Amino acid sequence: MTDLPNRETDQNPSPPGSHPQGSQESDVERRRRRARFLRELTEARELRDRVQPRRAKTARLRHAMRMRTFRW
Repeated sequence: MTDLPNRETDQNPSPPGSHPQGSQESDVERRRRRARFLRELTEARELRDRVQPRRAKTARLRHAMRMRTFRW
């Protein structure tokens, strides 16, 4: 998997640890990074479900069973 581009370094050329020690990352930047991570995670799950339909169906059935047996 080393031939895949690294999105983090493509969009943000400075590594995360290169910020000055005195400055804290802003709450806005942290939320932006979290939103990007969640979008990419959702995209990866959708891709996995498309390429492995049997496993996705099994996971859906397993989740439905858990939800039916869960007591509120």
